[in-house]
Amino acid sequence: MTAFSVRLTGTKYGCGGGGCGACTVMISTYEPTSKKIRHYSANACLLPICSLYGAAVTTVEGVGSTKTRIHPVQERLAKCHGSQCGFCSPGMVMSIYTLLRNNPEPTSEQMIAALAGKYCHFLICRCVLKPFSSGTLCILFSTDEFQPLDPTQELIFPPELMRMAENQPKRTLVFCGERMTWISPVSLDELLDLKAAHPKAPLVVGNTSVGPEMKFRGVFHPIVIAPARILDLNVVTHMDDGLTLGAACSLSLVKDILTNAISEFPEEKTKVFCAVLQQLRTLGGEQIRNVASLGGNIISRKSTSDLNPVLAASNCVLNLASKGRKRQIPLSDIFADGVGNNTITSEEILVSVHIPHSRKGEYVSAFRQAPRRENALPITNAGMRVLFEDGTDIIKDLSIFYGGAISTTICAKQTCWTLIGRHWNEQMLDEACRLLLQEIALPGSASGEKVDYKKTLIVSFFYRFFLEVLHLFLMILVVSFFNWNIQNLSFSNNSLLFQDPCHYPGVPMEYRSVLQDFQTKMPQSIQIYQDIDPSQSPQDPVGRPIMHQSGIMHATGEAVYVDDLPSVDGELFLAVVTSSRAHAKIVSIDTSEALQGPGVFDIITAHDVPATNEFYYSDDPEIIFARNKVICVGQIVCAVVADSDVHAKQAAAKVKIEYEVLEPVILTIEVQIEAIKHNSFFEPKRKLEQGNVDQAFETVDNIIEGEIHIGGQEHFYMETQSVLAVPKGEDKEMDVYVSTQHPAIIQEMVAASLGVPANRIMCHVKRVGGAFGGKLLKTGLLASVAAVAANKTSRAVRLILSRGDDMLITGGRHPFIGKYKVGFMNDGRIRAVDTKYYINAGCTPDESILVAEVSLLKMDNAYKIPNLRCWACACKTNLPSNAAFRGFGFPQSALVTETWITGVADKTGLSPEKIREINMYKENAQTHFKQKLDPQNLIRCWNECMEKSAYYSRKTAVIEFNKQNYWKKKGIAIVPMKFPFGLGTRYLSQAAALVHIYTDGSVLLTHGGIEMGQGIHTKMIQVASRELNIPMSRIHFCETSTRTVPNACASVGSAGTDVNGMAVKDACQTLLKRLQPIINKNPKGTWNDWIKEAFEQSVSLSATGYFRGYDENMDWEKGEGQPFTYFLYGAACSEVEINCLTGDHKNLRTDIVMDIGCSINPAVDIGQIEGAFVQGIGLYTMEELKYSPEGVLCTRGPDQYKIPAVCDIPEQFSVSLLSSSQNPYAIYASKGIGEAGLFLGCSVFFALRDAVTSVRNERGLKNTFSLNSPLTAEQIRASCADDFTEMVIGIGERCLKHIKVNIL
Repeated sequence: MTAFSVRLTGTKYGCGGGGCGACTVMISTYEPTSKKIRHYSANACLLPICSLYGAAVTTVEGVGSTKTRIHPVQERLAKCHGSQCGFCSPGMVMSIYTLLRNNPEPTSEQMIAALAGKYCHFLICRCVLKPFSSGTLCILFSTDEFQPLDPTQELIFPPELMRMAENQPKRTLVFCGERMTWISPVSLDELLDLKAAHPKAPLVVGNTSVGPEMKFRGVFHPIVIAPARILDLNVVTHMDDGLTLGAACSLSLVKDILTNAISEFPEEKTKVFCAVLQQLRTLGGEQIRNVASLGGNIISRKSTSDLNPVLAASNCVLNLASKGRKRQIPLSDIFADGVGNNTITSEEILVSVHIPHSRKGEYVSAFRQAPRRENALPITNAGMRVLFEDGTDIIKDLSIFYGGAISTTICAKQTCWTLIGRHWNEQMLDEACRLLLQEIALPGSASGEKVDYKKTLIVSFFYRFFLEVLHLFLMILVVSFFNWNIQNLSFSNNSLLFQDPCHYPGVPMEYRSVLQDFQTKMPQSIQIYQDIDPSQSPQDPVGRPIMHQSGIMHATGEAVYVDDLPSVDGELFLAVVTSSRAHAKIVSIDTSEALQGPGVFDIITAHDVPATNEFYYSDDPEIIFARNKVICVGQIVCAVVADSDVHAKQAAAKVKIEYEVLEPVILTIEVQIEAIKHNSFFEPKRKLEQGNVDQAFETVDNIIEGEIHIGGQEHFYMETQSVLAVPKGEDKEMDVYVSTQHPAIIQEMVAASLGVPANRIMCHVKRVGGAFGGKLLKTGLLASVAAVAANKTSRAVRLILSRGDDMLITGGRHPFIGKYKVGFMNDGRIRAVDTKYYINAGCTPDESILVAEVSLLKMDNAYKIPNLRCWACACKTNLPSNAAFRGFGFPQSALVTETWITGVADKTGLSPEKIREINMYKENAQTHFKQKLDPQNLIRCWNECMEKSAYYSRKTAVIEFNKQNYWKKKGIAIVPMKFPFGLGTRYLSQAAALVHIYTDGSVLLTHGGIEMGQGIHTKMIQVASRELNIPMSRIHFCETSTRTVPNACASVGSAGTDVNGMAVKDACQTLLKRLQPIINKNPKGTWNDWIKEAFEQSVSLSATGYFRGYDENMDWEKGEGQPFTYFLYGAACSEVEINCLTGDHKNLRTDIVMDIGCSINPAVDIGQIEGAFVQGIGLYTMEELKYSPEGVLCTRGPDQYKIPAVCDIPEQFSVSLLSSSQNPYAIYASKGIGEAGLFLGCSVFFALRDAVTSVRNERGLKNTFSLNSPLTAEQIRASCADDFTEMVIGIGERCLKHIKVNIL
């Protein structure tokens, strides 16, 4: 059963692996013994329907709707402007709704925990935290109109399920499917019998491990046993020596039990509990913890388990059972011999786990480092325990376990044995680190594993444990010294308690901050914008923070996306078959086995394309189906159509393709070397130059040279590529419902592939669940695949890419290598710059040449450089072609610019902000391509950001903090921005609109723009409302369609509101002009009176509007032109704190000031700024795309690829719109805002660099260092060089010479 089949489409399928939270639902169960109902959130994509027997499932439709009533949670999300594209909004609603069902007055910590499993590249900060946080200062909405939460009005638990639970005896459940059988026993004996009969059958409780393996790795289990209903596996027993927890207990339940135990037992007994609880807080999201079981986490023995190392180190015991036998073993035994361990036989069941109390003189800690602090698999984790001889610092017992290092949890037993009997001092620390590096052998990895980083974490974690124990020693010593009468006690001279603690200061103050992990706090945000003129009509909505037109429907799940469309009679589902080779000749395609699969209808190849299979938008084609060879992993070779999505995917996996590898295969990040070697470029290469660069280099005081690597970025729109192609049955007509930014190009490509005129193909777009530039040409190719299949089969064909296939096929932001040479004077004036950008375009051109051009045009950012030369070339490689992405080259080239700005600061000894101020545009000037600009608002943004952020006083505070803390450092940076607006040529910015007025006075509006979260339809309704002088409630937008607005340009480049707004305004003014004589005759009449009269006078009540586009041009031969219409300006100041031992960091505060002219809708525009900024944080600090040496994308889902989450939002986040700013070139003096804010995320990058610089200066590391993007924890840790990193490089041979602590 799926949401699609029962028409409950509010629950969205985002990733299929429980990683994004878009599919969150509430599960409710009734326990007849306690008479209690339990509510918990869960990921629907992982929940087997069989596991829900007797449970009630509440989807977003059950919470509230526009047809019944809107729930307060839904109301707040919408009215607080917490929804943009809306695709993930139902999941957010369900997370908060479930929390409120259990806790009507939740704490901020509970809210953060509930949202930690949410994944959204749009605006996690505003989509989630503002609507539900009472602590947020916000002037974009009024809370007075919100309906209160009334728990008495919630849905009741179904009485029939309650009666069934109370009256029906438990019985074994057996569900048989097409390929597998699900068995759910009710007793332990029955379970043991089943396991004896089916030893290979997995036990499934939460399906968080077996589910993804079956779904993504092709693992098949014909029989699955579900033991969750067995009481023995759900036991919770408090014993004298600890807790015994059933193996089927959920991790959330374990978390609650341990929390209660910690509050009830003496601190001395709860150290194990505290360590386990610490790991549970960040293990997965709330939805995962609610269903994942303690036993499953242990038995899977995965190296990524955060619990296994600490449980093993703590001497936890496993209670096992098999038919006729029960036994106990230490949990550590299952990791004794590595991956091949067979301590637990295939017939044995883990019944329960015993977690012991800690003892006097025993210390337990757990550590982890992950790509993201929350809801992310660890890079490395650890569990450590030490027990001392009574009253001494002599090690009696020691346990050290690591996870993430190899394929399972590993014990450093040789190290532990060696250290027993040692004193807990520096000598022991030095020896331990060397022993650990020698014992924990990490194999080199071809897939880019962070071997050196993991080794550094291994010793850094132990050092952290060393400090923690040392610190606790001192605390115990102080308490003991002052609470006991020493004269009356007999202690040996070695006794700690015999010594005066004042003589033993323990861990120095400057080291102690590292003993505290970064905690996620509820972000506090401020938004400031200029209010409307008091004289403006109350009915005029322009300039007001109007709620997103679809906000309520987003929150209720009623907003329809492509995959929500009802099924068409006879509809088929399509799955693509992609290349597994990066560059190879196709020798043969064997489809025989696939065609025999159940439900398979046909297989589509290049031979089935009636007309165009290759589109030449440049010298190199964009290809629908590979015909004779493949040029990247992920290229579409053929497709399977079947009666269901499951059958199509099963058959696709059975298609066998034989290849013959071709040379060369160009993959590496050093693309310029490979590209030059093989002359592998897309033409033309571009160059801009002004002044005399070579001569200027001869006259400067200093020259620096360097390079920076900037990684790519996955679009990670929440709605994957989606197409529904429906043949109409006559005249070769076809309707194509598609998630795209550019319906006209879809129409053109589909028509060309089918060999029919464009007027036979109608493309429809209601809304798009995120795009960011990723739904243009690639979507056209995918739509053509579906259309060719629909044409061949004469059936409707639905193509919805899985998250993994979407990431594999579509490419993303272009990776850059920027090389620079900069000449400057001693006073900081930059006189000459020579830069080269090598852009990894991928295997086809797509938009790469345009990206290269824009990167050159915008590379100066905010700086006037008198002598400048810049080059850009798009390198052809055997990776999926990269595409347009928010910012379109500017985020990369401007980061290169800011990098050499900071390099000049380092060389001159001046601060980076001083270098920026010295070289910033200050008066009317020309850019390096001879376009005039007035930088007045740039200077205003810079000065206001300086003032609002209190930059200089905070910088002083940062310096003081860094003096007082050795292992944690803060950094602060402020970055300006000049963002040119324009598409380079007039025809790309033309737009059209169509406005109908009906006789009842209602208005239907349509235009060529696409709603993808940026609120364009809302703004267009605001424009029409102002022009027609009628309320917004009278105006409706239906869909964007090539049927109503032909030849519309793509919604790209932040231009949607500018150009379509002009077209809508033109159409409305045409209508108003027709109505004016009627209005003049009856000035006191109503709108309905005028419309009725117009109809009776045969006045046309329908009008088109048109905007020719901006007069933009660029002559690349001369290197000059007017490619932009106007400029946006801004500045951002960010402050961060880093952990020098792990490389982890926390974003403390960000202040942004942006010049966006006169905002049409401040709520939408500020949301765009915030969302773009957070996406920029992802680009510059965490989002890593990793490829294997064979060109296979390794990061194909939220498990491997991490975008920002709640924990990454600055704790204090302020956005101010520059007041009194006018723009004569755009609709109502506004400015296009969608892209500009992303670059400001680099203020976090440079704040991190500032913190790293402080570390290096303190440690005497004066040599020049470079940081690449994304600036991950791995890079930060490597740059914070110390004895531990030196030990790793020297393979454990060096001593800890510079790390000193005062030892007891």
